[in-house]
Amino acid sequence: MDDMNGLLDLSINRYINKAQRQSRTFILNDTKKLGRPRTFDENEALMAAMNAFWTKGYAATSMKDLTAAMKISGPSIYAAFGDKRELYLKTIDRYADVDGCAPIVAFEGAASIEDAVRGFLTSVVSHSTQQEGAPRGCFLASCVATTVGEVEGVAERMEKAIQETDTRLAARFEKEKSHGNLPKDFPSQDRARLLHDMRQGHVHRSRAGWTAERLLDDLEDRVRMVLMI
Repeated sequence: MDDMNGLLDLSINRYINKAQRQSRTFILNDTKKLGRPRTFDENEALMAAMNAFWTKGYAATSMKDLTAAMKISGPSIYAAFGDKRELYLKTIDRYADVDGCAPIVAFEGAASIEDAVRGFLTSVVSHSTQQEGAPRGCFLASCVATTVGEVEGVAERMEKAIQETDTRLAARFEKEKSHGNLPKDFPSQDRARLLHDMRQGHVHRSRAGWTAERLLDDLEDRVRMVLMI
């Protein structure tokens, strides 16, 4: 009887040891699948990638350029952002959501429509000439627009950015009309496109080296032009 109990205890111990080894193996394999925790700031990495694309252009920017700019390894870039095209599209989305929206936020938040137009153009100039560590101008106009038709997914993002900007600008004009601050026949959509086009003109001139002071020299004339009846 003692021998039987001893054999039973031995079998149980072997089963437990085997289960423990299998459990450890599963944990190790699962850890490998999960990978190491990210040790970089995703937003900062996207900004660095955007500046690399902006400086050299999409086609001329290599993975070596991106790893150097982002200060992370190639495998980490693929794990976090996908391949070069996917990373490029993510930088476009990030710019459109943050920097590209700053002038619109200023436009929507101003107390009066005059201050709204003034704030929009001032914000455009500021972002075109004073962004630390970034090329002058606008990422969408200076870089992204040149890859429409060449990089899948870019055309849709450019069209979305244009339509959303025009819509949000026109909505503020319509709001002012409803409050009696603009005439009922004020052409909101046309003036929204005009203001958007002024933005692109400022961007173009900033790329040519114009200073903020020079760009804002005729600011009041532009405000009156947008709001003229």
